[in-house]
Amino acid sequence: MDRSSHSRKIAPVVALAAAAALTLAGCSSESGGKKSEEGGENASAGKANTPRMTIALVTHQSPGDTFWDIVRKGAEAAAAKDNVELIYSADPNAGNQATLVQNAIDQKVDGIAVTLAKPNALKGVVAKAEQAGIPVVGINSGLSDWKDLGLLEFFGQDETVAGEAFGKKLNEVGAKNAVCVIQEQGNIGLTQRCDGVKKTFEGKTETLYVNGTDMPSVQSTITAKLKQDPAIDYVVTLGAPFALTAVKSVDDAGSAAKVATFDLNKQLTKAIQDDSIQFAVDQQPYLQGYLAVDGLWLYQNNGNYSGGGEQPVLTGPAFVDKSNVDTIADYAAKGTR
Repeated sequence: MDRSSHSRKIAPVVALAAAAALTLAGCSSESGGKKSEEGGENASAGKANTPRMTIALVTHQSPGDTFWDIVRKGAEAAAAKDNVELIYSADPNAGNQATLVQNAIDQKVDGIAVTLAKPNALKGVVAKAEQAGIPVVGINSGLSDWKDLGLLEFFGQDETVAGEAFGKKLNEVGAKNAVCVIQEQGNIGLTQRCDGVKKTFEGKTETLYVNGTDMPSVQSTITAKLKQDPAIDYVVTLGAPFALTAVKSVDDAGSAAKVATFDLNKQLTKAIQDDSIQFAVDQQPYLQGYLAVDGLWLYQNNGNYSGGGEQPVLTGPAFVDKSNVDTIADYAAKGTR
């Protein structure tokens, strides 16, 4: 969306990323474009006294990727607070994801939050949302493209910065030979992570592509790579499920390599606690989902938008390792980290 058009409609106001904390109540939603349902008698606790809104959250989630469960949980918490009906849908295929965005436009939703893992495939449908007068915010993927596509706001992590920080961390722990595992070719954010690692890591770095929708294949591909190159001392994965699988690959290969990763889930924090995974970069997916919904609510009700339409709201990166994992694990157990 053309951000200059927003400034013509309202006085530009830079808002806080989220409203004041209220008692949050859960709400449930179903994938595939189904609307969220309000919970029991406590579901309306702290709910905003504003007109009912409908917001669509459309991601590139692959089946079984637990990262997006955390994003969605944050979005549902904000929806419960803001009197929002949340429609969640996802497809890892960029063309299908664009169709889901079009479905949201056809349903005349009040706002759309979308990931831009493959921004060129979403460009046309985002423009259609603008033509329909529907505000669109970016979430998680697409930091380098959200302004070009005219989105109102962006909530996520600078993947290049995260990758560079990861490379420096590898230097600190004495790594010499790392393989960076990409589970989805063409995903710009994943590519930026590995490129960032290569930029700052002083050792040798190689990229390994795996089929992220087939975890047994991921395991066997990493195992084969470790057997082929016993000098690899660090396996860098780009998601918690792939890190946990890489641990199995290390065992299968009889390798001395260690595993570190981007992103968290409950099982991943336990793996850091027991030393099977060394560290992780946390981009706070719960916060991304929460802020996306809350940001659209703030815009529709107050004309607020974060960053003045020019600056993203960064939710990461932050490292989780042995020094702080016990605290993080408490939140991960609740499904919020």
